[in-house]
Amino acid sequence: MPKGILLGFLAFASFAISDAFIKSIHGALPAYQLGFFSAAFSVLLLPFVWTRGTAAVDLVRPKRPGLWVLRGILSVINILTSVLAFTHLSMAEAFALIFLMPLAVTAMSVWFLSEKVTLSGWAAISLGFIGVLVVLRPGFREIEIGHIAALTCGFTGAGLSVLLRKVGQTEKPISLFGAGQLFPLVIFALLMIPGFVPPKPMQWVAIAFYATLSAGGNMLLMFASRLSPASQIAPTQYSQMLWGLGLGYVFFHDRIDLITLLGVVLIVGAGLWLFLPKRRAT
Repeated sequence: MPKGILLGFLAFASFAISDAFIKSIHGALPAYQLGFFSAAFSVLLLPFVWTRGTAAVDLVRPKRPGLWVLRGILSVINILTSVLAFTHLSMAEAFALIFLMPLAVTAMSVWFLSEKVTLSGWAAISLGFIGVLVVLRPGFREIEIGHIAALTCGFTGAGLSVLLRKVGQTEKPISLFGAGQLFPLVIFALLMIPGFVPPKPMQWVAIAFYATLSAGGNMLLMFASRLSPASQIAPTQYSQMLWGLGLGYVFFHDRIDLITLLGVVLIVGAGLWLFLPKRRAT
């Protein structure tokens, strides 16, 4: 197995386990407080994006300020909704809805990047959205805040991916890092100051593992992208679903019914449909 793909699997395992630590807190701490610690630990990645000729001011001096601010706002919403999704949903259900992201990226690329999508690609996107409806079952059960948060997390993640493609060639990596990490760090800190909830000792342990594993996953993904093409790494994201099913069953006694499982299969299958042909072509 190529090293990049192996690192991709390790990265998404790290993300899945970090999400399990979020769930272990059971909503006892505000979502923005957990988001602050996640952003704070991500600062450890700064040396990996600090290239030759980079100055500290480049963190907040982008070439396209409007898109830089938009990236920062989307990052804040993405982190916040991710925490809410795993707090209120089973891990498998949260992952299923968040995994709409690759399909949304493909659809958004048509309008924002003028990319072409094949008929097969549109069929995969349609299948994925059908899977979301199967999981949600609107009209047959109540749509909760966790469902809305998971969908929002998926769409904002897609927006971040499309923005990265759009400005990745013109902005310095340090500027992209500044928008993605400094915005959440500052905004969550401001929200946390008036309503800080002191974590209990075991909650501090969960926070430390959540933030460290999240930052470590980003680092592994960064290394993976240098060793293998993105089209080969992208499908490894779906290994998170297996982690979600396993961790949810063992530690949180999650049970999913056959209809939800069908929706999960449709969403994951649609995502793999988009990527596997590209893998065969590389």
